[in-house]
Amino acid sequence: MNGGTLTVVPTPIGNLGDMTSRALEVLKSVHAVWAEDTRTTGKLLRHFGVDTPVRAFHQHNEHKLVSGVVDQLQAGMNFALCSDAGTPGISDPGFLLVRACIEAGVRVECLPGATAFVPALVLSGLPCDRFYFEGFLPHKKGRQKRLQAILGMPCTVVLYESPHRVAKLFDQLVECGASDRAASVSREISKLHEETIRGSVADVVQHFQHVTPRGEYVVVLAGNSSLS
Repeated sequence: MNGGTLTVVPTPIGNLGDMTSRALEVLKSVHAVWAEDTRTTGKLLRHFGVDTPVRAFHQHNEHKLVSGVVDQLQAGMNFALCSDAGTPGISDPGFLLVRACIEAGVRVECLPGATAFVPALVLSGLPCDRFYFEGFLPHKKGRQKRLQAILGMPCTVVLYESPHRVAKLFDQLVECGASDRAASVSREISKLHEETIRGSVADVVQHFQHVTPRGEYVVVLAGNSSLS
């Protein structure tokens, strides 16, 4: 390893009390923080009295920036990488930079911290000794094929979904013949209006017929019991 260090820093997914002292030490000590959204991360840093410069690193510019960031790290700069909330690389930008650093022999550290699917998985009450993390499904092309694939898995499946598509997701699960599949839907984890709904897929469909979806959702589905 040579040069500086890239530290992947998870940030709170809701409650600011979840920010760790180690994460704050890193954010204060690095030369700059590369952030998915400079406004969101800037607000977080100001809240904790951190005045480290913040630079934009997101899905629209990461391909162009990776090599330059790696060059600066090799020259001895130390950087932190943050997403809007949670751990960079988990359904957020970060993978490309981490891979490039490893290939270039740059030291990479990843601090433990917030990730939305872990508490949602535990709160579901479904088996979590083995699980499959799908993240976000394709919006259109390939979506139906992915749904059929995950419904065939013997282990618990975890999905991310937006408030604009979560009701449609459960309608599609019904269309796929999964009405009786056990499911859990969590939103606003660690925030004031945190909520988890549990029941069958059909129960969740009924829930969304009476409740307008708000906030980002983590969906947990039971595995295919005929294969377990």
